[in-house]
Amino acid sequence: MKIEDILKERILVLDGAMGTMIQRYKLEEKDFRNERLKDHPHPLKGNNDLLSVTRPDVIKEIHRQYFEAGADIAETNTFGSTWVAQADYHLESMVYEINYQAAKIAREVADEFTAKEPHKPRFVAGSMGPTTKLASMSPDVNNPGYRAITFDELKGAFKEQAKGLLDGGVDMLLPETITDTLNVKAALFAIQELFEETGRQVPVMVSGTITDASGRILSGQTAEAFLVSVSHVPLLSIGLNCALGASALRPYLQVLNEKSSFFVSAHPNAGLPNEFGHYDQTPEQMAGEIEVYLKEGLVNIVGGCCGSTPAHIKKIAEVAKKYKPRMVHGPLSMVHGS
Repeated sequence: MKIEDILKERILVLDGAMGTMIQRYKLEEKDFRNERLKDHPHPLKGNNDLLSVTRPDVIKEIHRQYFEAGADIAETNTFGSTWVAQADYHLESMVYEINYQAAKIAREVADEFTAKEPHKPRFVAGSMGPTTKLASMSPDVNNPGYRAITFDELKGAFKEQAKGLLDGGVDMLLPETITDTLNVKAALFAIQELFEETGRQVPVMVSGTITDASGRILSGQTAEAFLVSVSHVPLLSIGLNCALGASALRPYLQVLNEKSSFFVSAHPNAGLPNEFGHYDQTPEQMAGEIEVYLKEGLVNIVGGCCGSTPAHIKKIAEVAKKYKPRMVHGPLSMVHGS
C-alpha cells in the first residue's frame, strides 16, 4: 500500500531522536572504529552517523525500539552524512557507504516489523540534515558577501547522500531541520536530478526549523515564505521540526495547514532544553501538547526530535490513533503517485 493512500486514512507516526538514544549506550572511541578505521589519525567519537558502519547492532536496536513504540516511519541515522559534515572527521571518502549502510539497517528492521504486522507497514525515510554550512549567509560578520560553500558544492553533496540512501532501500527522502532555504533548494535540485538520471523516484518530505520567536528560519523566511520557496517540487509533505517545543510550533503549523497542498508533518523537540542542555518534557506532557494539533486537524505525520525517546513516541502514537488526519487542501495531483 502506498504511503500517500495510508496518509489519507490515518495519522502516521515518525520516530524520535537518534542522538538522545545513542547517548544511552555510553560509547567510546573504539565503537566508532572498525578494522579499516583503526589507524584513522583523527578522533571519531561523536560521529554518530558512522555507527551505522561500525556498530550497526546499536542502530538496529534503536530503530527496533521506535517501531515497538508504535512508529510507522524510521529515519535513517544519516543526519550529518554529507561530505560537508563528514569533513570535520576527515571521512569524506566514506559518505556513500555510511548512507547506504544506514538505509540498509533501517530497511531490514522495517521489513521485519511489516512481516509481523502486514496491516501496519513500516517505512524508512532517508534523513538529510542541513550540513554544517549556510549557502545564503556569511559566517563572517566583517564580510557579508562571503559564502562558506557554493550552491553547486551543496548540490553535489546532497546528491551523493541521496544516492547512498536510495541504493540502501529508503522509501522516501527527508531533507530536514532546514535552517537555510538555499540549502534545501540545493538538496531538492540534487534529488530531482538523481531521479531523472536513475529513472527511480520516491516521495520527498521536507521539514524546516523555526529558530526563534520571530517565527522565521535562520535565513529569514517565515513559514509561508519557506513553503512557497519549496512548492515548485512535488512533495509528499512539508513540515517543521526541532528548535521549539510542540506548543510553540502550533501557530506555524496553522500557517502550513492553511496554505499547503501537501501533507503536513511535525516533529518537535521534547520541550526546550534546560541549562544543562537536557530535555525535561515527559512523554505525557509532549503527547498532550501534540494532541492540540491533532484536535485542530493540523497534521498528517507527527513524531519527535531532540530529547524524544521511544517512551515519548509511544504516548504520541496512542494519542494519534484517536484522531483523523488533516484534510489536504488544493490539488492532490501535486503529490507523487496520486
